[in-house]
Amino acid sequence: MVKFGLPVSGGLIGEIVPWTPVSDPSEAVSVPADGTPEPTLNKQDSSMPRFSGFRKREIFAGFDPRLGKIDRLLSEAEYNIFLASRYWGSRESTVILLSVVGFILGTWDIGIGEISSGGDYNRAGILGDDSGFLHITDLSLILSLLSILCWIGSLAMIWASFPIMRENIVYLIIGMGIIQFGYIKAHADSPEFPFETEILGWTWVFVSNIVTLFLANFVVKRSVLETRDIHVQERHSHPDPRVFERAWEDHSLKAWSLCILFWIALLNASSWSSSHAVAPSPNEMSLNYFLIFSHVITGSSAILLLLGIVWLPQFMLGGSEERIQSYRAREVSGESLPRKRDEQGKCPVCNQQTAALRGDGGKIRAPCAEDGCSGKGEPGSECGKCENRIPTRVVCVNCGTSTPIGSHFGRVEIW
Repeated sequence: MVKFGLPVSGGLIGEIVPWTPVSDPSEAVSVPADGTPEPTLNKQDSSMPRFSGFRKREIFAGFDPRLGKIDRLLSEAEYNIFLASRYWGSRESTVILLSVVGFILGTWDIGIGEISSGGDYNRAGILGDDSGFLHITDLSLILSLLSILCWIGSLAMIWASFPIMRENIVYLIIGMGIIQFGYIKAHADSPEFPFETEILGWTWVFVSNIVTLFLANFVVKRSVLETRDIHVQERHSHPDPRVFERAWEDHSLKAWSLCILFWIALLNASSWSSSHAVAPSPNEMSLNYFLIFSHVITGSSAILLLLGIVWLPQFMLGGSEERIQSYRAREVSGESLPRKRDEQGKCPVCNQQTAALRGDGGKIRAPCAEDGCSGKGEPGSECGKCENRIPTRVVCVNCGTSTPIGSHFGRVEIW
């Protein structure tokens, strides 16, 4: 009886298109190759709104400014739901329907009594003449086979719809199976789990969650985030840092990352309720339909959440990336990674670019002031070539103002 859901997914949607340079950075808009103007927030319009232009919630920030991060997460989650409601179609609906029906058919026992009676506990297994699966009642066998067909159909649609996420989908399916297996083993040793449970029962659940958390949060999440980073650096790079920062905001995946943890929590609830419902011995069995109902509801919710987890990276990156991989995986496969550019210092008075540079790690380098020396180093340190001290101030060649090097970075104009 105990079954678990397979991940569901939707159709392939185009990527978020890059920003185009404009004369006024404050009027920067996103324009695709065909010249379509900037999307609006009108849901009836076919163009796509950006998160940077989406309405932001200010619920918790009113109580404490430090709680503004929660408002941002809620706004981003609302934006993702908005995108799903606009771009999900018949394919997504079909996959969700197949998965939910697979849950219901796999747990249906009304009018049959196969599960509530405990079945034939002298038989076990799936294949073979003495297998327990092939010796259940005819109606139960038919419903079980139909449930399997529903899951096969869901998986086939996932595989066809999300080409760049296929490797990660496999990891997520493995994680789902491991959590279900952990609760089955825990209930096999202690039918009343988590009550009257020895340490071994908790060990199975703990280990299964650690493995799933590693696969989902450290493999899938890391691959998606690092592919997103490469995508933004290569396709949305802009000389104006304000436009570049807006591109990063439009590609934010903070709410998506949080959904992975919620998904794992729902998997635990669904797996526990299904295992707990059938764990008692046949002579002690009294099927709890509330647990069955809880299994279907939490399992279906996990599938819906998983649909968003798989769909959003495909929607954001699907038109521009061949596959989702981490930096390390790309290095192993021999792919070249984009080199992060150093930030050029700017005079805080006239905004003229200066010779100071700040690397990606935040380290500032300035040229040596000694005539004929081409050495560079951190301000105040010793030059590696002439051993003179690297200056801590820079004189602007445009306005002649002498200012501290640290003031040449991180200046954002109000506009």
